[in-house]
Amino acid sequence: MTLRELEYLVALAKYRHFGRAAEACLVSQPTLSAQIRKLETELGTPLVERDSRSVMLTDFGKDAVERATRILVDVQQLKNAALLRQNPELGVLRLGIFPTLGPYLLPHVVPPIHERFPELELLLIEEKSGTLLSRLRDGELDAALLALPVDTDQLQTEFLFEEPFLLAVPKKHPLAERNSIDMDDLGCHELMLLEEGHCLREHALDVCRLSGAGHRSSFKATSLETLRLMVGANVGVTLLPALATVSPMMSSDKIRLLSFEDGNPTRRIGLCWRKSAPTGPLLTQLADIVRSTAQQLLQIG
Repeated sequence: MTLRELEYLVALAKYRHFGRAAEACLVSQPTLSAQIRKLETELGTPLVERDSRSVMLTDFGKDAVERATRILVDVQQLKNAALLRQNPELGVLRLGIFPTLGPYLLPHVVPPIHERFPELELLLIEEKSGTLLSRLRDGELDAALLALPVDTDQLQTEFLFEEPFLLAVPKKHPLAERNSIDMDDLGCHELMLLEEGHCLREHALDVCRLSGAGHRSSFKATSLETLRLMVGANVGVTLLPALATVSPMMSSDKIRLLSFEDGNPTRRIGLCWRKSAPTGPLLTQLADIVRSTAQQLLQIG
């Protein structure tokens, strides 16, 4: 049994297709198929059920994938630990971030990170928060920027900053003549929200519950840009995180941004990584860079 065979098995479990798994592993399909059969022969029991269209794991196969994943994570951490002992700032760092934060924060934090760690290769992965957490636990990510709190005792969390929300309304909206509002002012309005899976949607729903506002169930946006355009088209109102309003791509002369006078809704952002990871000291320094940069941006905003 080799580590490469275990990598093939994990890839097959992920893609449920021999061709796509082989492509991900940079080998031919016959090679991957042969190695899976070799592993089954060595273990003495089938790992997958095969047909012409799909691949299903057997019960033992599912257990084997979980064990193989843990082994591969441990091996990768061993390699990283050895590399970090040679040079803590040399290597590859896989950093995850969610879509309603990435486009508005990364362009500002990546340059100072590269300046501070010139030999560090930063791989950026943008996914919804649930996927980031899963990939972080499985060892596919080294760290992730997430909205707090994160409910897992396996992760180390470094608080970075608290980001306020602003109410975006069309220029012709009755509230557009004001600079700020009370939470109670939302009670007679419906907010446009993102689709399920975005943590920002849950934050906005919390605001709806606190203020008595409703939400437009007939419309679910896929991005903040979609929400902004819909507000500019006088379709409705929404909440935008402050960093998104600082970005030039979010500027518009068709919308007004209102702050909250009381009960200001916010989201707390943190950097999370596995407690067992050897990159903790490096990630603590990276957190300092992100924290400082974000605070400067929010002061500008």
